[in-house]
Amino acid sequence: MNLELHIARKITYQNKSDRQISRPIISIATLGIALGLSVMILAVAIVTGFKAGITEKLTGFGSHIQISNYDNNSSFETYPIDKNLIPIDRLTQIEGIKHIQTYATKPGIIKTENEIQGVVLSGASQNYDWAFFKDKLVEGEIINILPSVKSNDILISEKLTNLLHLKLGDKLTLYFVQQPVRMRRFTIKGIYNSGMDEFDKLFVICDMRHIQKLNNWTNNQVSGIEITLDDFKNLDETKELIRDNVAGIFTDDGSTFKVRSIKQNHPQIFNWLEMLDLNVWIILALMILVAGFNMISGLLIIILEKTNMIGILKALGTDNWSVRKIFLYQSAMIIGKGMILGNLIGIGVCLIQYHFQLISLDPVNYYLDTVPINLDILHLLLLNIGTLIATVSMLIVPSYWITRITPSKAIKFD
Repeated sequence: MNLELHIARKITYQNKSDRQISRPIISIATLGIALGLSVMILAVAIVTGFKAGITEKLTGFGSHIQISNYDNNSSFETYPIDKNLIPIDRLTQIEGIKHIQTYATKPGIIKTENEIQGVVLSGASQNYDWAFFKDKLVEGEIINILPSVKSNDILISEKLTNLLHLKLGDKLTLYFVQQPVRMRRFTIKGIYNSGMDEFDKLFVICDMRHIQKLNNWTNNQVSGIEITLDDFKNLDETKELIRDNVAGIFTDDGSTFKVRSIKQNHPQIFNWLEMLDLNVWIILALMILVAGFNMISGLLIIILEKTNMIGILKALGTDNWSVRKIFLYQSAMIIGKGMILGNLIGIGVCLIQYHFQLISLDPVNYYLDTVPINLDILHLLLLNIGTLIATVSMLIVPSYWITRITPSKAIKFD
């Protein structure tokens, strides 16, 4: 039998009718642990939810990794590459790559009777992954791109239809500033809403062959290759593997290919998300410190209250470390009780927000319309284990006070 643990259980779960000075202090410490852990769970779930939600929307408009002409700048008017030069077969063998597709972009102007709006025409090929836009579709359907017939249908955002006073099935004209100026007539086949106004006001999805025709490109010429990964965590590593596979390939004019990740294409957004990570670490540190100091005050009062017991145990020959272990075990039990309550509160609030979306956001500022929640079992385990280890470790030094208690004085203590 573990004698220290047995004694700790006895004094922790003794009759609650006994008058104890420490009982309200222990209750406050338990509540502090519970609130601290619940706040940590909420902070991690919300921030990881933000990162996952915004990353999912960004990749929906531009994938995780893009291969393009090295001479391309930040403009949507791009230099073409020959898709046949890219070793697609080799790239598909790289572990973690989920999907590969070609893309093309071209800036244009939508003009209606009363409104005008600059947009970017984003071309979709036959193997285009429509999963993102199917999930964001609010009206109509996805464009059906057939191998033999060029489609005149487009997918447009709800934001643009409201700005231009358009509706499903309307025909509209896009003008392209080039020599000579060209125009194309399209029919609205579907309307989507991603919640990211900056992108919704910009992108219109069409059959890529329209862009190839407007730019006088061949069927093999595209703006680039888009690559989607299974796991965003492997982004940097996979990007380097892709770079190695295309590094020695040159176009007819001697230029090379540029491999860029979504982080490089949208650095301002990912810098903001990294700042959120820093905020989370600060919150975690503060909550653990608060919980730890609550437990330190509780432990000292428990020691004060059990001074007689400490004196008797020492008089019977129990060494200091064994006595200290009794109170550390008791503290761990109190912390465990608070952690159970904290998990119930934190996970409960997360589940309520996840299913009912009670707290909304302004998508113009946050790119999301509700507070996102991402509950990960690994995060929960790490938070619980880390909280238990950190708070118990903070009690080791205060428990040293027991060594200063002498049996003769402790037994007389009242």
